[in-house]
Amino acid sequence: MGRSTYTFDVLVVGAGHAGTEAALAAARAGASVALLTSNLDTVAQMSCNPAIGGVAKGQLVREIDALGGAMGRAIDAAGIQFRMLNVRKGPAMHGPRAQADKRAYQQEVKRVVESQPGLALRQETVEDLLTESRRGERRARGVRVRGDAEYLAPCVVLTTGTFLQAVMHTGEQTTPGGRAGEGTTAGISEALRRLGFVVSRFKTGTPPRLNGRTIDYDRAERQPGDDTPRPFSFLRDRLEVEQIPCWTVHTNESVHALIRENLHRAPMYSGQIRSSGPRYCPSIEDKVVRFAEKARHQLFLEPEGRRTHEVYVNGLSTSLPRDVQDAVIQRIPALERAQIVRYGYAVEYDYCPPDQLWPWLETKRIRGLFFAGQLNGTTGYEEAGAQGLVAGINAALRLRDAPPLVLGRDQAYIGVMIDDLVTRGVDEPYRMFTSRAEHRMVLRHDNADRRLTPLGRRLGLVDEPRGRILEEKVGRIEETLSRIRSTRIGQSTLEEILRRPESTWETLVAMFPPLAEVPDPVLEQVVHDVKYAGYVFRQRQQVDRMARLAERSIPPDLDYDAIPHLRSEAREKLGRIRPLSLAQASRISGITPADLAVLLLRLEGRRPRPSPANDEP
Repeated sequence: MGRSTYTFDVLVVGAGHAGTEAALAAARAGASVALLTSNLDTVAQMSCNPAIGGVAKGQLVREIDALGGAMGRAIDAAGIQFRMLNVRKGPAMHGPRAQADKRAYQQEVKRVVESQPGLALRQETVEDLLTESRRGERRARGVRVRGDAEYLAPCVVLTTGTFLQAVMHTGEQTTPGGRAGEGTTAGISEALRRLGFVVSRFKTGTPPRLNGRTIDYDRAERQPGDDTPRPFSFLRDRLEVEQIPCWTVHTNESVHALIRENLHRAPMYSGQIRSSGPRYCPSIEDKVVRFAEKARHQLFLEPEGRRTHEVYVNGLSTSLPRDVQDAVIQRIPALERAQIVRYGYAVEYDYCPPDQLWPWLETKRIRGLFFAGQLNGTTGYEEAGAQGLVAGINAALRLRDAPPLVLGRDQAYIGVMIDDLVTRGVDEPYRMFTSRAEHRMVLRHDNADRRLTPLGRRLGLVDEPRGRILEEKVGRIEETLSRIRSTRIGQSTLEEILRRPESTWETLVAMFPPLAEVPDPVLEQVVHDVKYAGYVFRQRQQVDRMARLAERSIPPDLDYDAIPHLRSEAREKLGRIRPLSLAQASRISGITPADLAVLLLRLEGRRPRPSPANDEP
């Protein structure tokens, strides 16, 4: 018998949150897709916290949904508690978040994947990458899997999560694997290095899980969901769901003293782990050391589902030994009798620094090879899913030599994230924050469909029913805006009244009762459009200025070494990242206005005059 060979348009390696969105996007765009995973029972597994969304992360999920992705629909189907975060702040800071029944979420995404036409889900372990030289460039050809079989395709999307040469740490004990109970993959890392990619190491962590029946909830603070839960998907106006409360407790000085006494047994402090971890989501060991002045740290007790008593202790990520974890839990009020059912651990894994990618997530080194998710140095389900969607659609576009999808920083949080990754690189696992988005007033979670669904329709990512829903919503918004602009109360229009800081929609309804019929998703958009029109106008002016800079494109093969008076650091960084416009070049760390001036003169065909600002130090 010869080697088995299977042929597709697109191969997606890894079926986590990045892989499922990548495979679904490519298939929706018309490609024949194989989604390869080493375990069919862990498709879209929630390896860490059982939740979707949050501040900035919720915006990513709504953008994924606006482009036809699965994450928003899945959490709406599997959510057990829904909350809107930062509601006391302005709308740009609002972030939807939902606790999930993690098993129900995983099964819902798997069902969506299995139901997608043109998508084949296969249990396979990929051991090598196949490439070929054609027309003077290296191209993707497929993958080799365990069992002496090959999958061939001109486009391959790698979404390997934390499984590349992964090692789990619990105290002094180390175990190969990228997730508790699962193994690791070495062949892909070796293949990437053989192909010339830079491969580095990061670490992440997870907290212990508890038996909920052993928790004294009378000594914890109840944290309920919103009275009116908001759906993530734009396909739904409301949710009817029985919500389950979460709970909060706190560490104390006794816990902190115990941790300090055992730091020599913590892999991050013993030297056992040398790679960087996420600064914004530190382990409890890091919190005790870095914030020594704090007498306590808040912990969230989050149920992992409706049909399990397992509880996730958010805020207690740790790699301390098992006996120390037992003692830590027993010193926390409400948890003195709590039983750990899964111990926390840290995991080290390989990733590829993302400045090796074009802004559409295709590798610069190999045509047709795309990276998405934690392989690019990010963390979080939402960041992974957003990258997967972009990589998947661009793989499908590559098949027909169509222009790639590159979302601008003014179009989507997805665009901000990918631009950050490919332009600035990472020195720690990347997480999305609202502070990263300079146009966040425009990029609200509530208007993601208006921003992105028309684009999704043009690319084949969005079906007609979703398009009609948006058209009806936009029509209602325009109709309502017209109504409040033309209706006067005394000397003022309703629009002018709504613009006043003290006015709310209820103020308008009291003056003009027919407005009570306007549905929530419509009135929310109308209120934000009116109240923040001035801010949005100023941000649009900034967008226009950057657009003029972005219009000055840079050839991807420009020889920076041949540009006189360009500093050595600028030559190195520009040559490595290869920005496609002056706007992107301006965002590279260490590139100065003087460097941009020299580059602009070169693009205009003029030679710069030597000046002290351009001289080497």
